[in-house]
Amino acid sequence: MAKKLVIKVTAGADAPERCSQAFTVAAVALASGVDVSLWLTGESAWFAVPGRAAEFELPHAAPLPDLLDSLLAGGRVTLCTQCAARRDLTEKDLIEGVRIAGAQVFVQEALADDTQALVY
Repeated sequence: MAKKLVIKVTAGADAPERCSQAFTVAAVALASGVDVSLWLTGESAWFAVPGRAAEFELPHAAPLPDLLDSLLAGGRVTLCTQCAARRDLTEKDLIEGVRIAGAQVFVQEALADDTQALVY
């Protein structure tokens, strides 16, 4: 059975290094064959909207759009239900492939067998 990694990223442009680390770790894990689920919460919720990742800049970091594209292609990207509601975002506002789900799904994923959860 493959190891699974669930990453909750709570930071966006308000804490760029923490945000970038979360996306980078998720993308590296995915490239290493790990089953990855990335959760966008707090200010990172905006990265579920088309074009918003392209606005993110951090020197010496991989481009956020590239990391997000790889995660959408091979992993799962979820936007927190409450975070979406607080920003008036619905599924029609999101990048194709991003789902909206709540705490129950996060807990279920994080507590699954052979799963490691990280929060940034």
